[in-house]
Amino acid sequence: MTLFAADYPFLNVFWTMILFFAWVAWIWVLVIIVSDLFRRHDTSGWMKALWIIVLIVLPFLGVLFYLIANSQGMAERTAQQAQANKAQFADYVQSVATTGGPAAEIEKAKALLDSGAIDQAEFDALKAKALS
Repeated sequence: MTLFAADYPFLNVFWTMILFFAWVAWIWVLVIIVSDLFRRHDTSGWMKALWIIVLIVLPFLGVLFYLIANSQGMAERTAQQAQANKAQFADYVQSVATTGGPAAEIEKAKALLDSGAIDQAEFDALKAKALS
């Protein structure tokens, strides 16, 4: 017996897609909970192990209990992580951003020359380096 695509009704396809989406969403929720669990610093290793066991043995109830008990803490830790990532990115961008080109470098060298930190020969060398 040969099965064709026409032998699988549209509602069955639709139902399969819904189940697949629910399964992917369930896996995503588990990943978020486990990552939050291991990101916590206020919980002991034994408590983390207990939560993992609960998530494995009673997955639906374990997820519901974890979300009910720790939803506020999850939101705060996620916000702190996002803020830390944003600050780190801003520091990185600022560290690799251009300094204003040759004119800014010559201006800094001129300020050093005027303050007496460097002499005319060093200023000329810095100017030549900036212009090259």
